[in-house]
Amino acid sequence: MATNVKHKKAAEGVPDDGSMTLTGHLKELRNRVLVCVLVFVVATVGFLAVSDRLVDLLAEMGLRANYTFVFIAPQEKLIQYFRLSLIAAVVVAVPVALYQLYAFARPGLRKNERFFFGLVLVFGLLLFCVGVLFAYGVSLPFMLNFLGSLEGTDYITANISIESYLNFCLLVFIIFGVVFEMPLVTIILARMGIASPAVMKKGRGIAMVLIFFVAAVITPPDIFSQIMVAIPMCLLYFISTFLSGVFYKPRFNFNLGDDEDEEDED
Repeated sequence: MATNVKHKKAAEGVPDDGSMTLTGHLKELRNRVLVCVLVFVVATVGFLAVSDRLVDLLAEMGLRANYTFVFIAPQEKLIQYFRLSLIAAVVVAVPVALYQLYAFARPGLRKNERFFFGLVLVFGLLLFCVGVLFAYGVSLPFMLNFLGSLEGTDYITANISIESYLNFCLLVFIIFGVVFEMPLVTIILARMGIASPAVMKKGRGIAMVLIFFVAAVITPPDIFSQIMVAIPMCLLYFISTFLSGVFYKPRFNFNLGDDEDEEDED
């Protein structure tokens, strides 16, 4: 009986001491990658079935701003359905992939490292979702209304290509999702001993200038869009300054406790 158990462990890549061999790690990694691929494929098929509703969800904001949508290539409309389905499937698959990454690395991490790794993953996903929701509910409608209400010559009408409109919406979502990651980046830098509260407070003036410069670079070339991006970034900077005081460690490591020091003493 004991011999059979040993043979079974050896076949699974697990030695008698409980550790895992390289073959076992590769098999585990393969299985986790297959889970991610399966989730992506199933999500893609599912979103293809409701792709018209995804387009309607985004186009509704433009319709409220009195936009008229057209497609200027025979395949343009169909391609947008497939593209939105793929993007939505990626959004669903990314949290699964991050969890699989965490689960794969978890056995090799200490308890405090597991906590910090999990905090980064959950907090990062949450902040990105908040940024996208803020863009969808606040910034994007204002931008569309402002851009659509610009006065010009009478013969210029707003017949917007559905591809260019969706590109604009997705660009704004990505920008706000990434911008809202600022507190997470600050937490990581604070744990590394780089972003101290004193540095954050001293660099406040320079940071404000850089924020408006970055907002001007990453947004469409109009003042209103730049302000709509710069204001949340400024608020996030103040939140990041507070978080740096909570998580700052005056040394270059990610440990939340003294486990490493205790091991060195042993």
